[in-house]
Amino acid sequence: MRKTTLMGAASLSACAIAAGLSLGVATSASAQTAAAPVTELDALIVTATKRNESVRDVAIPISAVSGADLQKINANSLADYIVRLPGVTFNDYQPGISEVVVRGISATTYHEQGQTTTGYYLNEVVVVEPGFPIGIPDVDTFDLDRVEVLRGPQGTLFGSSTLGGLVNYVAKTANTSQYQAAASGLLGTTKNAGQANYAIKAMVNIPIVEDKLGVRLTGLQRFDAGFLDNPGTKEDGVNDFRTRGLRGSLVFTPAEGTKLTFLSAYQDSLLDDQTYLSHDYVRNTARAEPQETDFWLNSLRLDQDVGFADLTLLGSTNHKTNTTTYSYPYAYVTGVTTGSGSAYSTGAAKADIDTFEGRLASKEDDRLKWLIGASYMRAKKSSADRIYQPGAAAYINAHPGDFGGYSGSVLAPNDAIYGYISDTLNKDFGIFGEVSYKFTPQWEITVGGRYYDTKNTATITNAAGSLGAGSYSPTASSFGTSQKEDGFTPKVTLAFRPQKGVMAYATYSRGFRVGGPNPNAAILAGIPTSYGSDTVDNYEAGLKTTLLENRLSLDISVFHLKWKDIQARLFTAAPYYYSYVTNAGSAKVDGVEFAGQFKVSQHIAFSNSTTYQEAKLTTMLPDSFAVGGGYAAGTTLPGSSKWSTSNTLSFEFPEVSLQPTFEVAHRYLSKAPVAFGNPNTRGNFNIFDLRASIAPTDKIRVLGFVNNFTNEYGILNAPFTDQAAPAYSIVRPRTAGVRVDVTF
Repeated sequence: MRKTTLMGAASLSACAIAAGLSLGVATSASAQTAAAPVTELDALIVTATKRNESVRDVAIPISAVSGADLQKINANSLADYIVRLPGVTFNDYQPGISEVVVRGISATTYHEQGQTTTGYYLNEVVVVEPGFPIGIPDVDTFDLDRVEVLRGPQGTLFGSSTLGGLVNYVAKTANTSQYQAAASGLLGTTKNAGQANYAIKAMVNIPIVEDKLGVRLTGLQRFDAGFLDNPGTKEDGVNDFRTRGLRGSLVFTPAEGTKLTFLSAYQDSLLDDQTYLSHDYVRNTARAEPQETDFWLNSLRLDQDVGFADLTLLGSTNHKTNTTTYSYPYAYVTGVTTGSGSAYSTGAAKADIDTFEGRLASKEDDRLKWLIGASYMRAKKSSADRIYQPGAAAYINAHPGDFGGYSGSVLAPNDAIYGYISDTLNKDFGIFGEVSYKFTPQWEITVGGRYYDTKNTATITNAAGSLGAGSYSPTASSFGTSQKEDGFTPKVTLAFRPQKGVMAYATYSRGFRVGGPNPNAAILAGIPTSYGSDTVDNYEAGLKTTLLENRLSLDISVFHLKWKDIQARLFTAAPYYYSYVTNAGSAKVDGVEFAGQFKVSQHIAFSNSTTYQEAKLTTMLPDSFAVGGGYAAGTTLPGSSKWSTSNTLSFEFPEVSLQPTFEVAHRYLSKAPVAFGNPNTRGNFNIFDLRASIAPTDKIRVLGFVNNFTNEYGILNAPFTDQAAPAYSIVRPRTAGVRVDVTF
């Protein structure tokens, strides 16, 4: 919340950069050694196919952002960079559980109640459990090697939850041969926020036994000051958000061809009050709505050369928690909707995810390569949600005729008027493989598939309670669900490489999601007890090429997706707005994605990514609680903008004193509906960011930045604008600051 008033960090940034440049002009000699200008584009090595390959050689649509580029653009979290990639949007509604959407595959701009449509991985380890995700780790970018985003279904190599694509964070692990250390500090301010934004991050890498054993440790804390005011709680700047993290890795290479890697990653977040608002920079709730999330992942990986192939064994455990409070404006038992007598809920959830994967990959061969493996996941999750209304028990006792003569101690013990406990267990087993064969030096065909066998069980207990006069349940009720499904997800790719630096490809692939339970089914007729799986079939063709002596790279893909048995998250009618999932309808997404980089000269570079897509229902999506009984074929999928584009113009002068850099970044998102049956839209905004940096020494770089320079009031989400308390989220207002990076 707001406590102090700061000088605008825009002035601070300008002064810092101006002072540095003045120093460079006044000083003819610098302590640093001038670097030579770079005239070619780099190509990242990625692990999208579970092999190390150049991003330009992989015959799938993939974007990869290096750690160095994340640092250049001052990216800390997903919202800072993921939306600049082709085919990607971000349902930025609640920090820590906001979802990435790839190629428009989403039936909501809120949270999927079922498994996410995008997969999330950290060093190839899945970090999101089936069913409603209690947390989606937004891994801080400090000391990441890169972030990979694969577009299109990835069910063959990565399994469920990859209907639209996946995000793979790749954290740096220990270097056994070199001592390294780095630190970063940031100070800034955001319009309408009274506190400073800050970040402190550090890393150290120590080779304990040279070329044999090394350790790497990373720690960070980041604070994003709140910019929303809440007259209901009489506080300003309420949505303060703090992120803390620790990462450690140990790498041991006892012999040539053998490598053991242990990775431990912990990150927690604390949001003082939610980020959705009702108008301007104001949210109005009777109570603050804090949220805490954390995850702690531990993984052990063995990479072993077995002569004819490379063996990889990878096991992990991941513990996640989420605690959230919501303030409810609805006229429940007492009819009070404001102040300390209004209703609120508390939810506490935890999940434990255990995974194991083993695979064999062939050695490099001019014509034939293959990969085969097996994977297993066990995810156990429990959550408890209760709604409270102060004075509810006393009110029921004073009006027994409205509640069937039952007492407040029965229908509202400790003023708890509603609640459920959900316990779920998911098991997922898969066998997967791919074979690639070059039948000529130019033509290569890849055929792959995954056999999957999934099981999930759930027990839901709804407590006794009452949400209002005439609506009550004097006893608890429970129900259980059990689902089992197996199937096969195929993939076929044909690639043509007529010459070096040119590749065309065509792909068919499939992705799937598992089903799950509906916790609210026991308390309202019409809600199904469970929902089944859904699938996406992907047909696409693409071209990747480099031109002008590796100064220009182009990546173009055209795709057609068919989404069947959609897991649609819907809400019941007023006054309760219970959420549930049902399999209904089908949809198609047709689109074109483009990404290009151009090294204009030694000092100037330009990049662009642009997406055009149309995502629409192809059959009616029934909804018994909606006007007209559902949503007709031709209805646009929630959040699916037709156009999105991102542009970056960079200037670098490595041979000049202080090695200054300047950058202008722009992105545009066209409008899109926020929910089925909702006339409100999100998008239709332009965002401009400015950055400049200098290097006083070869170990220090100072960056000044202004994000959202024009202070655009861009609506990101508004899934509940048709309910009793309209709520939406916006682009962070103008934010400026200075960051200092030091390497040792």
